[in-house]
Amino acid sequence: MDKVKQVNALETGAGIQYLLDSAYNIFQNPVSVIDINYNLLANTNIPFDDPYWNELTTTGTFSQESMEIFANGGLIEDVSNAEKIVILRNDKLKYTKVAGHISNRDNIDVGLVIMSEYGTPFNAESRAAFEALTDKITCEIKDYDYFTILAMTFHEDKINLLLEGAVKNPLLYNPQAQILYNDFDDYLFVAVVSAEQNDILEYVHQNRLAYFKSMLKTKYRAFKYSVYKDYIVVLMSSKYRFFNGAQFFTLYTDLFEQNGLYMGISEGFENMYELRKYYDQAVAALTKGFADNEGQRIFLHNGAR
Repeated sequence: MDKVKQVNALETGAGIQYLLDSAYNIFQNPVSVIDINYNLLANTNIPFDDPYWNELTTTGTFSQESMEIFANGGLIEDVSNAEKIVILRNDKLKYTKVAGHISNRDNIDVGLVIMSEYGTPFNAESRAAFEALTDKITCEIKDYDYFTILAMTFHEDKINLLLEGAVKNPLLYNPQAQILYNDFDDYLFVAVVSAEQNDILEYVHQNRLAYFKSMLKTKYRAFKYSVYKDYIVVLMSSKYRFFNGAQFFTLYTDLFEQNGLYMGISEGFENMYELRKYYDQAVAALTKGFADNEGQRIFLHNGAR
């Protein structure tokens, strides 16, 4: 039986580790699964003289030094740009590797399957079988709550990381920034939402922001959200035909008035790494709107449309 048929014959429901152990019997190549935060989830337990494999299986992740080597060698960008699977070769890798994306039930990329060319070469049959393996693992994990929650918290974590200015080497974060871009095209907009606070306690205010974030996410599911400081941050794209730029929310002022919410919206932009600049625009629009006090709920930065 050829490798593709062997992979397709593997049962689902027995867990990722079963699929990896079975894959090793088919390929005779070491294989691992990591999530989008580069945390190890499962691997074949065999001796293997590869320094990056040993680091991953010993520590459970890759060091900053290793990640910078991957980034500077173009490997992270290659993975980020791959639609499904990609062959990875450069002079820093002792063994050629193949990596493939796995996704959750919302079709959001949530991890990678990585196999090293050790016992079996990556010929056309092996590449096709490896792609079948990534499909099999995606099928296995689709209903795992871990991966659904991971994608939700991932958006918030990375939005806040960009807002904090903590990204010093964008090459390291391209795959993660790419996930923020998923389902987005054309211009981006960022909005900040403030809730009427009055004299309520700070921790209650933060809980209310989390509640309102959930409410907005339920109503506008295409956007991406976080809570940052005293605001709900909403990352939006002009891709969607229903979203006509910053004017979109002016059609929903009743919702904001009923819930005591205010929103400031930035101008459009394209570079995710400029998020902080346009967040500041949104905050400035909101602050100016409060100062003008003309009874509005939605405030657009100068030039926003």
